[in-house]
Amino acid sequence: MTTRLLSQLMGSYGKQGIKTWAVEDRPREKLISRGISALTDGELIAILISSGNSKESAVELSRRIMDSIHHNLQELGKLNCDELKRFRGIGEAKALTLIAAMELGRRRNQSEALENAQVKGSKDAANYLRPEIGDLSHEEFWVLFLNRQNKVIDKQKLSQGGMTGTVIDVRLVLKSALEKHATSLIFCHNHPSGNLEPSDADKKITRQLKEAAALMEIPVIDHLIVTQSGYFSFADEGLL
Repeated sequence: MTTRLLSQLMGSYGKQGIKTWAVEDRPREKLISRGISALTDGELIAILISSGNSKESAVELSRRIMDSIHHNLQELGKLNCDELKRFRGIGEAKALTLIAAMELGRRRNQSEALENAQVKGSKDAANYLRPEIGDLSHEEFWVLFLNRQNKVIDKQKLSQGGMTGTVIDVRLVLKSALEKHATSLIFCHNHPSGNLEPSDADKKITRQLKEAAALMEIPVIDHLIVTQSGYFSFADEGLL
């Protein structure tokens, strides 16, 4: 057997182009014939990236990406452009397509939270902001502005920082609260590490915010630490 023939045979058992698959197994055709719910996460990603590389089909490349993050879409949403481009066959355009798709999913989850949602407890507040900050790879600090019925009249990102923390301008918080005629405030930030234990810095800023807001007779009713899987409430734990 010649080297050339052997190479051809090996190639036929290597990359299996999507066009060689049964029609019902191709992602686009499968979506049309069986509906969106019939597709795996990898197949949905394959539709987004459209093509693979010289050794893998789009589906095979997508499966490898999903394998690398243990099939956790939350982890996929944390990958930046450079991290995605490390996969052979993912260039900048495909990486940005995936990032945009994940952001759309995040915004859809966020939009499902009812407008003017009423906060009856810490769980309501955590669920309101989790789609916004729960799976971020950096720390962000947000505030919910509430009216007398404890309905959210607005929300605002106050600052964004690295993995180790973020800085809050107390004056900016109070200025916004007065402009929006808020009668109470709930603060919330995420811990990218997944650790829900408040740090000394978390406790310090909570005291500062509560004391400053009290001067304006605007109560701080809670401060939450949110991750994708849970939350910590200063109010529930008697730390407020």
